[in-house]
Amino acid sequence: MTTGLLKGKAGVLPLLFLLFFAHHAIAQELDASVVVNAKKIQGTNSSVFTTLETDVKEFLNTRKWTNAQYSTKEKISCSFNIIVSQYSDDGTFECELIVQSNRPVFNATYTTTVFNFRDPDLVFNYVEHDKLEYSDNLVDNNLTAVLAYYAYLIIGLDLDTFAPRGGTDILQKAENVVNNAQMLDVPGWKAFGDDKNRHAIVNDYTNGALEPLRDLMYSYYREGLDEMAQNAERGRGNITTSLSLLKKAKENKPLSTLPGLFVEIKKDELINIYSKGTSKEKETVYDILCEVSPSLSNEWDEIKK
Repeated sequence: MTTGLLKGKAGVLPLLFLLFFAHHAIAQELDASVVVNAKKIQGTNSSVFTTLETDVKEFLNTRKWTNAQYSTKEKISCSFNIIVSQYSDDGTFECELIVQSNRPVFNATYTTTVFNFRDPDLVFNYVEHDKLEYSDNLVDNNLTAVLAYYAYLIIGLDLDTFAPRGGTDILQKAENVVNNAQMLDVPGWKAFGDDKNRHAIVNDYTNGALEPLRDLMYSYYREGLDEMAQNAERGRGNITTSLSLLKKAKENKPLSTLPGLFVEIKKDELINIYSKGTSKEKETVYDILCEVSPSLSNEWDEIKK
């Protein structure tokens, strides 16, 4: 990937990152798998769900979301699981959407989760063989607006893991989708409607008070996980240091769901990382995690064993 988009507020990319992406070809950013689960719906021709699944997958994977250039191996692995709870013959869908994105760890076979989120408020109209279209300047279709929002969010967060605040421009695109979607009379977009809705999530990611969390993304992934394959102790030490940023983000905006979302995504990974940590590391991390997410205290007890 190469463009000015990859320059975060903190400066240009590290040399190693530039070398890693030296060879590229023009390609789309996402390698998205899509599943439309309509098991709850009875007595309806299932072809509409199969066609929807194909159309959503094509929409996500064939559209160029940014000006960056990705080779096939650089595409972001992600999944969109659409669970249909209600469907009407007029094409009205009420669904739950589960979105996840992953990132490979350098010099390892391990793949780590960057984003995992359950969106309970996906309501849209779709008639079989409808053409899915989207414009950043005119949001008039809730399905494509939601897909665009999560596409930008996934790409922006992925870039944050490779450069300090490297996804700023793309996260602003996700925020723009939210702003333009205010005219749609459907749930999920309204300010103050829900502290976990689409508006709240991207607003927090672009909020200055949550910048420590953005900085954590780079420190945790690039300086931590990517380093562990060559030097486990150094990589783990960098992760320990990075988690202080998580505490800072929580202190800056106590009501934000993002610090809790991060540790919810990372809980199993963190327990595994610190299974070989020093007593001091375990104690430091345990205290931070209990403060950020006390509801997971039973899980954090595993770290101290």
